[in-house]
Order: sequence, then C-alpha cells, then structure tokens
Amino acid sequence: MGIRKLLGLFLVGVASWANAQMSTVGELNARITINSDKVQGSDKQVFTTLQEALMEFVNNRRWTDATFGINERIDCSFTIIINEQTDNSFTGEIQVQASRPVYNSSYTTNLFNFRDTELNFEYTQFEPLEYTENTLNSNLTATIVYYIYIILGLDFDSFSPLGGRVYFDQAQQIVNLAQSQGSWNGWRAFEKDDNRHGLITALTDNTSETFRNFWYTYHRKGLDEMAGNPDRGRTTIIEALPALQEVKSVRPTSVLLRLFSDSKLDELVLIYSKATTQEKQAGYKMLFELYPTAGSRLESLQK
Repeated sequence: MGIRKLLGLFLVGVASWANAQMSTVGELNARITINSDKVQGSDKQVFTTLQEALMEFVNNRRWTDATFGINERIDCSFTIIINEQTDNSFTGEIQVQASRPVYNSSYTTNLFNFRDTELNFEYTQFEPLEYTENTLNSNLTATIVYYIYIILGLDFDSFSPLGGRVYFDQAQQIVNLAQSQGSWNGWRAFEKDDNRHGLITALTDNTSETFRNFWYTYHRKGLDEMAGNPDRGRTTIIEALPALQEVKSVRPTSVLLRLFSDSKLDELVLIYSKATTQEKQAGYKMLFELYPTAGSRLESLQK
C-alpha cells in the first residue's frame, strides 16, 4: 500500500475521531463545590462522594442536540452550601454562575450569577444521580438540571435572538412537575418573585421578549463587536439600555432586573468608562433609577 493511501486512511481516522469527540462531548465545563462547614459532627465523606457524582452527572451528559467542541463548552459553577443535615436530609442554598467568551478577545463575560436559598433534598451516599425527562425523583437533580437549562437558554439567547427558547421550555417543564412535590422548596408560584418558578416565568411570559432581545443585542451586537470596533459596540449597548426601563415599567419587581444587575452591572460601568461625560451622566441617571440601592457601584459614572 502506498504512503499516500496510508496517510489518507490515517487522516480519515483522525477526522472520524474528531467528529466523534465533537458529537459526544458535553456542553458544560462545570465546577461543583459542596461547602459543609456549617454541619458539625457528621461524616464529611458523603459530601465528597456527592460532589464527585454531581461533577460526572453534569459534565458527562449531553443536554442539547447542538454540536459543541471541547473548547466551546460553557464554563459554569454550582456551589452548594449545606446549612443543616438530619440523617439523609439536607437543607441549604445553591449559587450558580456561568460565563461565555467575547468574540475575538480573551475576555469572558458573566451570563448568570444567581443565589437560590431554598434548596432541600434527600441523598444517600453512593446512590446514583438520575434524571429522566417527564419524571422527577430527586429535588437535587431537578434543581441542578433546571439551572443547566437556564444556563443553556441564556447562552443561546446571547448568540441568536430568542435562541434559548427550547431550553427555557425544558426548565419550565421541570417547574411544572416539581410543583406537585409538596416537600420540595423553591418551585411554587407566588411564594417569591425570584424563586425557580418566578425566574422561569419571567423568562418565558409575554413580556420576556423585550429583555431577551436586549440580552442578544448586549452580547452579540455589543460585546462581540467591541474587539473590532469598541465605539460601535459601546454605543449599541448604551442605546439598547432603555429596554430595562421598559421591563421595569411593566413589572417593577421583575427578577430579570436582578439577573442583569448581579451578572452585568459592574461590567456595564466599565463599558461606560470610555463614554463621553454626557453619556456617563445619562447612564448614571438611568441606572440609578433602575437600581437605587446600587449607588456605590455606579459612583464612577459621576466622575
């Protein structure tokens, strides 16, 4: 067999392996941390076991039909703080964060930074973590998968207009199923505006498109343009900000305003740092009206 034919077969094999890697790699590059410092006198090994099991559960599973390369995986983290343990029952909270790279730069931007204080679940060491669509058997996995779909929805929305809808629908389905579980916290309507039910409702109801289209403009037409044309990208973001005023006028306590503030407000102040004095003054006025308790974070816009 000639050397060229051997080389051709080798390259075909490499391409097939690469395609297999592309098709099987999970979408998420997640870090899982379980903090049990508040729990005294218990066997801490159960938390190590659970942390490792969650890492495998989140990272080694495919959550979409989209093709992700290894370097395209979404960086995210789940920090679970255990406040109390009674036998195999745990209560605490979970902090979820996610980011995405900005096009043609080394900068990454926060997509999601959310604290959920209503986590309770049952777990026995070494029990398998399972999730089946249309069936929920664990509040822990239901919560984790819910936030996975929130992350995916926000990520896809940042790349195409309303591109994350299918993933928000998946999160909504989990909420619908979880509400029937009377002992599971964080899923029921009207308890809190910013619980899991409140967040997905805000992302899927009739008023959500204003925010979600703004989210796309901010990221794809704003941040992703800034490496090539900083002034154009900054101007696009500044001109899109009145969408937040529209969100507040329709629903003054919308959790989407908190979502933006917790993930984006400090970044937005940095974006304004190169703006004109007039733009800074107008930006301060608008943002202070939106976030009256964030005066210290906006202070540099007054200089």
